[in-house]
Amino acid sequence: MHVFDVVRGFSVISMVLFHLCYDLKFISGVPLAWFAPPLQDIWRASISWAFVSVAGCMFAYSRDNLRRSLKYLAVAALVFVVTTFAAVDTPINFGIIYCMGACTLTCVLLDRLGFRPCGPAAAAVLFVLFLVLLPLAQGRIGIGGLTFALPRELYATPYLSWLGLPGPTFASGDYYPLLPYLLLYLAGSALGRYFKQGNLPAQVANISCPPLETVGKLALPIYVLHQPLLLLVTSFLIPA
Repeated sequence: MHVFDVVRGFSVISMVLFHLCYDLKFISGVPLAWFAPPLQDIWRASISWAFVSVAGCMFAYSRDNLRRSLKYLAVAALVFVVTTFAAVDTPINFGIIYCMGACTLTCVLLDRLGFRPCGPAAAAVLFVLFLVLLPLAQGRIGIGGLTFALPRELYATPYLSWLGLPGPTFASGDYYPLLPYLLLYLAGSALGRYFKQGNLPAQVANISCPPLETVGKLALPIYVLHQPLLLLVTSFLIPA
C-alpha cells in the first residue's frame, strides 16, 4: 500500500532535518534557540513513533519477518561500532534501528506462540500501555501527574539497558529500548492485521506521493548514510 511508504518517507525527511538542526546546535555551535524542549522532544517523538508504528504495521505484510529483524539488528550493530569509533558524539547504543529489529524479532516469537492482537481496540489498549511505560527509563511508570517510582535496584545492573532499564553508567545518543516501544510496535501490528483484512479504505491505502514513496523505500540506507553526510556538510559550512 502506498500510504505506508508516504508516511515513512515524510518521517525520513523529518529525521534528516532534525539531525541537521542537532548537528548545527550541539556539534557546530550554531545558536538555534528554538531547537529546545518541548519542541525538540515533540519533533523527535513524531519521527521515532512513526517509524516504530509503521514497522509494526508492516509485520502483517512482510514475507519474512525473521529476516527483516536480523537485518535491522545487523545494521544497529554496525551503527554502534561506527559511532563508537568515530567519537563525534555519544555512541548510539540500542537506538531506533535496534528497537525495530528487537521488536520485530519479539513479535515473531509472540506470533508463533499465538499472540496475535488485531483491530483498533487492541491497538488502543496497547498504545495506552505504551504511554504508561514511556517514562520507564527515568525510573517510573504512569501518565502525566499520576506516576509511580520504581525500585532503584532494577537499574543497578548494566545488563538490562536493552530492555528499558538503563544501568548506572549507560549512555546513548539515541535510546529506544524494547520497553516501552514493543507496545507501540504491537499496536501498529494490530492495526496492520486489521488493515490487511480489507478494513483500510482504498482512498487512504492508495494515497500516493512518488517522491515520498521513493524516500520511504530507501529509509534504511538513508538512515545509515545521512548523519555522516550531514556532519561533513556542516563541517564545511561552519568551520570549527
